[in-house]
Amino acid sequence: MRPTTRKLLDRSFSGLGLASITLMAASLVIILAPIFVRGGGAVFFRGTVEFRRLQLERFGRGDAEGVEAEIKLAEAARLPVFGALDRFDAELATMDFAARRELAAELDEVKAGVAELLGPAAGEKRPVLPRDQYGQTRWDRALVKRDLILYREDYDYSDPTRMGVPVLVPRRLEFAGTALEPLFDYVADDAALAAMLRPRGTCYWRFLFDEPVDAHMFGGIWPEVLGTLYLTAGAMLFALPLGVVSAIFLAEYAGEAKAVGLLRICISTLAGVPSIVFGLFGLAFFINTVGVSSSKSVLAGSLTLAVLILPTLIRASEEAIKSVPRTYKEAALSVGATKWRTIVTVVLPAALPGILTGIVISMGRAAGETAPIIFTAAVSVGKPLRVWETLTQPTPALPWNIYNLCTEHEAVDEIRHVQYGMVLTLVLLVLGLNLFGIILRARVSRKLRG
Repeated sequence: MRPTTRKLLDRSFSGLGLASITLMAASLVIILAPIFVRGGGAVFFRGTVEFRRLQLERFGRGDAEGVEAEIKLAEAARLPVFGALDRFDAELATMDFAARRELAAELDEVKAGVAELLGPAAGEKRPVLPRDQYGQTRWDRALVKRDLILYREDYDYSDPTRMGVPVLVPRRLEFAGTALEPLFDYVADDAALAAMLRPRGTCYWRFLFDEPVDAHMFGGIWPEVLGTLYLTAGAMLFALPLGVVSAIFLAEYAGEAKAVGLLRICISTLAGVPSIVFGLFGLAFFINTVGVSSSKSVLAGSLTLAVLILPTLIRASEEAIKSVPRTYKEAALSVGATKWRTIVTVVLPAALPGILTGIVISMGRAAGETAPIIFTAAVSVGKPLRVWETLTQPTPALPWNIYNLCTEHEAVDEIRHVQYGMVLTLVLLVLGLNLFGIILRARVSRKLRG
């Protein structure tokens, strides 16, 4: 090949590699930036007095006297709203039947919106559900709820050539001239709304360590974080010794027989099997056949995840062992070491960086898998488990609860910050596990180089 052609090809491949890296970095930024921004909103946000009241009543946190003083100020600012509702109720009773029927449905929507925004009025009997006992704990959601009070969504069908266009109709127009009309002007005023809810910058770092309240309407995600750690640690506890021992057998003892070749093909095939198949296998084998637990449990989920990551761990460990220079083994055998002692004291330490690479990949996959734990370990709501309870009890876990909250929760839009907070936590957890493995591998490699 001519030097100019070779130089041109080298530059082309270098440019292509740089472009690929740039494209990958841009894709990661596009994907991860919303997760970090919106996930961070679960911890950093403008919390209202309702948030501080909830923290005091549910978790015993905060300055009780200061919170009580804030609540009194907020209740005083809310009096015009509840007063207008009471006056309109009295006015409604004096209206004729047609007018009363026309405005009753709208009034119910306004009352429901006020209850969601501010919670029950002072002196009213508090509802049973925590979500009905408090107003909006976050300022961003309070602005959304205010719009639901001020406007009613309708559709404009004036253009027959297209479908109805959604429009917002001010409710103030429907209650013009009544005792309820001042309520809308008052709620629309930002200063008045701030006086009623008293927002303040908040760092809710206990989001990671608090238990959820009322199906994640309030509180944190500690059961999910702990459950994910249990499942990941349990999977590695079962898979690591089996994977390394299997890799030693395949690399050092099995030889190149046809049966061994078939076994390697089976292991490689298992690495590509859809994860939902492993979940069904775990349910059928570990729970229904072996009976490691009577129903879902962390133990059954860990065993299923261990089977899932075992092929990856075996292949990575086998390649790492094979990459150890043959001279290492020959030197150890020449001074009288047995084959097993050579493997344990010479081969495995030299192959440890490669084995750690397989462990890092396996941990990341075990922490992020959803399908295998649906049938074997995960539940939507649960308490943090003690270590001995993992043998018999199921657990919430980040991958499953992210899916569950995004698709099946009755108040999906109300808890977007929790969903993104869980996603961000899972991403950081996987990154943390990988970073720990990378640092450990680098230290081992440095020691081996002397």
